[in-house]
Amino acid sequence: MATGARKRSTSVSQEALQQLGSDVSRPGAAANKPRAGGAHGGKAAWTAPKGPLAWLVKPKSALAVICTVLAAWQGLEHLLPEGQRNPLTPLVTISYALPPIPGDDHVRYGKGPLDLAFLAFYIVVFSFLRQSITEYLIRPLASQLGLRTEGKITRFMEQAYAVVYFSASGAFGLYVMSRQPSWWYQTEHFWLGYPHWRMDGVLKSYYLLQFSYWLQQMIILVMGLEKPRTDFVELVIHHIVTLWLVGWSYMINLTLIGTAVFVSMDLPDICLAFSKCLNYLDLQRTSEVSFVFFLAVWHYMRHYLNLKILWSVWHEYDLIPAAMRSWTSEPLGHKGWWLFYGFGTGAIPSWMKCVPSPLQDEEKEGLTQEENATTDRYQIFAPILALQLVNAFWSYLIWRILVRIVRGIKASDVREEEEDRAEEEELRRKAQ
Repeated sequence: MATGARKRSTSVSQEALQQLGSDVSRPGAAANKPRAGGAHGGKAAWTAPKGPLAWLVKPKSALAVICTVLAAWQGLEHLLPEGQRNPLTPLVTISYALPPIPGDDHVRYGKGPLDLAFLAFYIVVFSFLRQSITEYLIRPLASQLGLRTEGKITRFMEQAYAVVYFSASGAFGLYVMSRQPSWWYQTEHFWLGYPHWRMDGVLKSYYLLQFSYWLQQMIILVMGLEKPRTDFVELVIHHIVTLWLVGWSYMINLTLIGTAVFVSMDLPDICLAFSKCLNYLDLQRTSEVSFVFFLAVWHYMRHYLNLKILWSVWHEYDLIPAAMRSWTSEPLGHKGWWLFYGFGTGAIPSWMKCVPSPLQDEEKEGLTQEENATTDRYQIFAPILALQLVNAFWSYLIWRILVRIVRGIKASDVREEEEDRAEEEELRRKAQ
């Protein structure tokens, strides 16, 4: 009886982790793996791009692109006359260093079109890291740990890579956040002193690297380079909302909020992926303990802290100096729209928090600042709320499954079980 209950509990917790983790199950190496029962030399599991797109799934091709760019960059560094800018530098390092001003304790940076070159290069870098880590490090580890079926090895590789990546990005995010006045969600500093357009170099690097990572993930998803999932729509929504948040907050200088959101998302992902790895290794009791810990971290960071950010957007937005709420950057001595003047001259449009109001400008001139804020709503609020709704959906799934545990109803992840059963049968046939 006890054994049956434990198996049921493990099966249910595996399903819970699988379903809740789907929105953050960062694709690992499915695009570059053979079909079940195949060898490394077998046909790729799904799409295997050739030619210019081979770097997406083949680490050797990605490494060739990276080495070519770095070699050309270093070659030009030695060949170009002193003082002449290397045209390949924006690919490798962040651009738009700003002249120092009194009070600067670090080199500060603006933003501009050359940031796109940095994003493009590091999309290739992340493709190389993902495929090389999963294929050459995690796959052998999975075999040594006793995983036999290709489906389970694939899922273990995905989650182990998630542990590696989110441990690194989470630690980097905590370091970046510790250098900001908004450290550990002192939300009033999201707005005080705005615009924060003179970016710390570490912050800019962190932001663009996160952007590159998510762009690479979206490319893999929309090109169908991995095994299709039943939660494909939810994954697309999750990625779109994430890219919307990253890009928009970067453009309008809300990087302090962006850093807070990143940290609240990345740290729970470590716990989730680690718990799933333990499940695949059949470490029942350990995985259940880690799962309970994961639930606590998930709800604190994905809900409590995200709701705190939403509260700040709604109630503390007006801490932004009134002079900074305009289409132009004239308060800083510049003319023209903020969006096109160097991508960071400081001012923000009045509709940043809101959608455009049907009231004409002359009708709104007589309204107070508070009345104007009430007239329009939701521009910053909307993407963070959308992300919170995605989180709430996954929380609903996990609690629904936990209710089944209490009621003694057996639940299992049919998708994974059927895949594993088919692979085990094929292995038995080959053994005979």
